[in-house]
Amino acid sequence: MPRPPQKPRPSADRYVAAFLEAIDSERNLSAHTIENYRHALELFRACGTPPPWRECKAEHFRKFLYEEMKSGLSRASVRLHFAALRSFFRFLVERHGFKTNPLKEVQLPKAEQKLPIVLTPAQVDALLAAPLHVKPTPKAPAWLPLRDAAILELFYSSGLRIAELAGLNIADLDPYTETVRVMGKGRKERVCPVGTPALNAIQTYRLAAKLEGGPLFLSKLRKRLSTRNITAMLEKYVLLAGLPRGITPHKLRHSFATHLLDNGADLRSVQILLGHASLSTTQIYTHVSVERMKKVYNNAHPRA
Repeated sequence: MPRPPQKPRPSADRYVAAFLEAIDSERNLSAHTIENYRHALELFRACGTPPPWRECKAEHFRKFLYEEMKSGLSRASVRLHFAALRSFFRFLVERHGFKTNPLKEVQLPKAEQKLPIVLTPAQVDALLAAPLHVKPTPKAPAWLPLRDAAILELFYSSGLRIAELAGLNIADLDPYTETVRVMGKGRKERVCPVGTPALNAIQTYRLAAKLEGGPLFLSKLRKRLSTRNITAMLEKYVLLAGLPRGITPHKLRHSFATHLLDNGADLRSVQILLGHASLSTTQIYTHVSVERMKKVYNNAHPRA
């Protein structure tokens, strides 16, 4: 499994330092999330000349909200920044004797409802077949296209996040139960099913690369692949397959979830497969499926 993330970087602000330490040790948040919280607090302190934390009032946060919206930040980013600030002030009230949380008086803009972009089944087929058309070169191991095929098959087969896939070890895959064990967000472990095409692709790659243990997906130098390596690899095959630019590993995850719902999977099962903590996070895919259904209806029905 991937190494546990490092402790949060120390902060010169004693309240911020105590908060970051608390959420790291008590809430099991990822290092990336903790850094996002730190960034949000630093952005607020850099906005004008806000008073010490204990003297902050709602008007200071309304000013910060105005500056964030004026800067062109998306509503989602603004809401994430204020989620960090709200969490921080709850901590100050509960642990440091602050009397009130001024953020309770600040009304945020409603979240944007952007539907995730998904591939069609035909586009997925073209992408998954792309590595099989790559000709070996003298400078690269012959097993590299087989590794790439295995990665793409596993992405679509199990709906993994890119960090989850990059962190896999050979021991995490169980071909007998046709499952893979992954470490998700918040260091929560879950078990995901793996389809036969993905299992076959992984086995072919392992035999060609002579893998016995350690990381599942290796670079040509036989080191664990990074998420950046995997993203670059996907971009290459998107071009080879003649697909639109901008297809990311997360769009493969979107496609995985949407295609399951299109074919009758229930929302709760898809939530578990994706590793979402809240069902509301998964519900966006029901909107995608409805939109796809409406598009089919409008194109096919004579009185649509």
